[in-house]
Amino acid sequence: MRAICREAGVSAGLLRHYFPSIDAVIEAAYRQTGERVQAALDAAVAKANTPRARLLAYITASFAPPISDPQLLSTWLAFWSLTKSSPSIAAVHADIYRESRTAMERLIADVAPKSNDHRLMAIALTALVDGLWLELSLGDAPFTSLEAAAIAEQFLDTVIN
Repeated sequence: MRAICREAGVSAGLLRHYFPSIDAVIEAAYRQTGERVQAALDAAVAKANTPRARLLAYITASFAPPISDPQLLSTWLAFWSLTKSSPSIAAVHADIYRESRTAMERLIADVAPKSNDHRLMAIALTALVDGLWLELSLGDAPFTSLEAAAIAEQFLDTVIN
């Protein structure tokens, strides 16, 4: 906790006043990071004007800054690594992904209202986006962010039609 206090420029007492444990600090940081990513996704969606364009914006926003970023990847990997050893951090992880998939499900429902598979489509699209995002964030992907967007759009057209 000392390193956190030193970096934040606050006393240990102040940090302990707001956070009873290091896990609580990490949980708050994970939630805040998830909120930042969700805000970037929401901002991309807000710029689109049709249901399909909104869904594509949500999907492809992950392939550009601020989401496609090596530092963000490092942050996510640190959080993900803790999900197996900390039930409370695993719960935060589950909340973040549930909120993201639910948002995607709503966007899918706007594009394909007659489909009964919105949840499964959202899971599939999330997995595709996560894989492409991971490759791009690692830095030596054999494709560009524009190609990732094109891959995602082709996959979307396949699962929606």
